[in-house]
Amino acid sequence: MNIIDLFVIALALSLDAFAVAVSLGLSPNIKTRNEIMFSLSFGFFQFLLSYIGSYLGGYVERNIISVPEVFGGGIIALIGVIMIKEGMDTKKQFILFSFKMYIILGISVSIDALVVGFSSFHHITSTYLTLLYTVFIGLVTLLMCFEAFILSKYLKKISIIAEYAEYIGGIILIVFGIKFMFY
Repeated sequence: MNIIDLFVIALALSLDAFAVAVSLGLSPNIKTRNEIMFSLSFGFFQFLLSYIGSYLGGYVERNIISVPEVFGGGIIALIGVIMIKEGMDTKKQFILFSFKMYIILGISVSIDALVVGFSSFHHITSTYLTLLYTVFIGLVTLLMCFEAFILSKYLKKISIIAEYAEYIGGIILIVFGIKFMFY
């Protein structure tokens, strides 16, 4: 596999995390710490699940390849519902920015990395090369998430988006989750 192929794979895998990060970034309650934690979580789990997938490879590929998409999409849609609900609540502590949510969302946007590990990296015999490829995927995702949060800051300056940001972000996540499950 050449570097261009790896970059295209990494970029494609990071698009789920990018879309979720933009949606999260629209929340008026998100802090820089939350953005950093989500970005680190998304990048870490992209790396970890693609690495694990490379070792589980052929066996899991034959038995459960369609389950991860439904599972990940369902979690993303559920987070969208939570985001809309929190937009209606006036409490200060949002569940969306808890440690559990960093892990849950990190895993849910990275399920496809597990599948890519199954199908694309399980044939690599070098542990070093597998580690290098999967770390690269995690770093690309990390950078894409940072860019997504920067973009969301500009989107929040549009008055209608700022006023309904929590709802817009939640709706985007629900639609994205449904799309992820069925397409």
